[in-house]
Amino acid sequence: MLADIAERCNTIEESYEFMLAYAAQGFPTDSGSQSGGQIREYLRRAANAMRGLRESCKKALPQERLEPAAHYQAFFKVLARDAADSLAAIELVLAQPTISSQLIDNLNASIHLRALLTDLFLLTEIVKPQPVPAKPAPSDS
Repeated sequence: MLADIAERCNTIEESYEFMLAYAAQGFPTDSGSQSGGQIREYLRRAANAMRGLRESCKKALPQERLEPAAHYQAFFKVLARDAADSLAAIELVLAQPTISSQLIDNLNASIHLRALLTDLFLLTEIVKPQPVPAKPAPSDS
């Protein structure tokens, strides 16, 4: 289940990176360029990843025996809320007849999307395999 969460995180992060590049290109519309043709696909992929994030986290808690469970549950609630808020913004952008670089730049600046990305960076770091700390040597007292 952690693999599914990691895949969703990667999809959202990859989409954000594409959005940064798209915003920098100064397109007045998403018509007539290769990047313009791709922006809606990246937004859709990010939206799909966000839609399933809450359920993936919910399943991961018991399957992966994440401890302390209460802390993970509390964080997953925050993650779900940030994903829902970001999803609303992305769906609003997708509903527009044209998607300019400026519109994507404003989406990139959204505090909701930035909060979600920060959540994902934190979660990705926490769930990756961690080295086991060495036990201190017994002292001769």
